[in-house]
Amino acid sequence: MKYSSTRGAVKGIGFKEAVMMGLAEDGGLLVPDEFPQVHDRLQEWKSLPFQQLCLEIMELFVGQDLNRDDLEGLINRSFASFRHPLITPVKKLKTYSVLELFHGPTFAFKDVALQFLGNLFEHFLTEDGQTLNVLGATSGDTGSAAIHGLRGKKGVKVFMLHPRGRVSPIQERQMTTVLDPNIHNLAVEGSFDDAQSIVKSLFNDPQLKRSRRLGAVNSINWARIMAQIVYYFHAWAQISRDHSEEVSFVVPTGNFGNVLAAHYARKMGLPTAKLVVASNKNDILHRFFSTGCYETNVVETTWSPSMDIQISSNFERYLFELNGSDSEKLSNMMEEFSSSGKLRVDKTVLEKAQKDFCSASVENTETLETIREIWNRENYLVDPHTAVGIRAAEKNGLKAPFVCLACAHPAKFGEAIQNALGEPPQLPEELMQLESLPTRCEILEARSETVKQHIETVLDGS
Repeated sequence: MKYSSTRGAVKGIGFKEAVMMGLAEDGGLLVPDEFPQVHDRLQEWKSLPFQQLCLEIMELFVGQDLNRDDLEGLINRSFASFRHPLITPVKKLKTYSVLELFHGPTFAFKDVALQFLGNLFEHFLTEDGQTLNVLGATSGDTGSAAIHGLRGKKGVKVFMLHPRGRVSPIQERQMTTVLDPNIHNLAVEGSFDDAQSIVKSLFNDPQLKRSRRLGAVNSINWARIMAQIVYYFHAWAQISRDHSEEVSFVVPTGNFGNVLAAHYARKMGLPTAKLVVASNKNDILHRFFSTGCYETNVVETTWSPSMDIQISSNFERYLFELNGSDSEKLSNMMEEFSSSGKLRVDKTVLEKAQKDFCSASVENTETLETIREIWNRENYLVDPHTAVGIRAAEKNGLKAPFVCLACAHPAKFGEAIQNALGEPPQLPEELMQLESLPTRCEILEARSETVKQHIETVLDGS
């Protein structure tokens, strides 16, 4: 399998190079040159446990860069710490199902990919005798999952940016209580989009990227998307009655990576009826699928903070596909978006996008109402992001069987649950212990140069 950039200057590289490069050196995102077709393997895959399914799917993408035994070892280590034997189980409710993705170490879906990516980085770095400085931005869950996936890993340092005061208290403590010497938490005075913009700016500095060996853990890294493809096949296998039955998926998303993985699974042959993009009030994606205009707006603070995003970093991969994999056209579009905060596609392209995805935007009040309704009807507690997904499914008139992704444990969002139900959620013991732990974090201006200087000072002093 070979990978090329959406911007066209990086072509035909292998899986290992794609993973270690993260963001392509031309500023684009790396995508496979082709997607393997697996229609004839669906019957065989329906009975596989999660780890074995991982092995079969990932092997299609890694090519010659990992032998099967090494890949299997990485997979088994990555999921050994998950609290549920199915890793990503489907919970069947009265009228739909919920894919529980919060059974990993940090109680969020990001663990699925980042436990694997941490082990993958360590394997490749040990193999080459190299080091890597991981730079990332988080709206909450990516940061804690990346930190827990990379803490103590040989040859890796982590610099994780989060918007100060704009992640939940538990999300913040999950990051800042990790005191391993290779972990550096940076709280920037701005929004998640500011933090993400800083990260992209530093990655787009070729001299800095090479001299400091910067690597990416955000979903711009292809390995993240690859790992997420697996749980769509696994969910389908748990609820479909036969190997051809179509299932719809509803995905709460801000950065577009999670629902893009579902789209790629469908391209590979997963029987899929509809894919619903569920947005909160930060609805740049819903506005695009409604009008064809992709335009930034002011970031609003909501009960679903991991989706408080107005620039979806993975959307470039989908725009590339929508425009016939024309890298020149895509580059012009992204240049226009960078300069004006806006781009528009024509009617034909919009119609194609609307065949691929449905969408809906959910207000703050609707989020709390949905948490309350599900608790009263099902005696099942969902986090606010999952509530956004379920309400979006209702707005699109989705019929069973459909699966809504439960991306995080509700205990991580105590204030939202308190407001919805009048009492806070019960905390798992691991989260309860966070309150008594010491923390470490640096507070910085939301400026690329400030963050760059801090990183270089740390690296020069180590």
